[in-house]
Amino acid sequence: MVDNVIQKVPEIPPRLTDPRPVLAVGSVLWAVATVLVWVNADWAYARPVCLMGLAVGLLGYTIFAIQRRGARRGDKGAQTGL
Repeated sequence: MVDNVIQKVPEIPPRLTDPRPVLAVGSVLWAVATVLVWVNADWAYARPVCLMGLAVGLLGYTIFAIQRRGARRGDKGAQTGL
């Protein structure tokens, strides 16, 4: 017979669940890559990839900002902990 032991799962520290540093670092890296690709004519084929990286980063930040605004207002469907 197995004992019914409930283990307490430790909470993840807030610094590891905060999406802001990831969004900031990712956006900065894509911006640097875009500048480097635009300066070097040999890498012209990579320009669309860098521009799409910037666009996806902007989209990700926009979704984060909308969810955060909803969480602060107390919307029913918003994520918690933002």
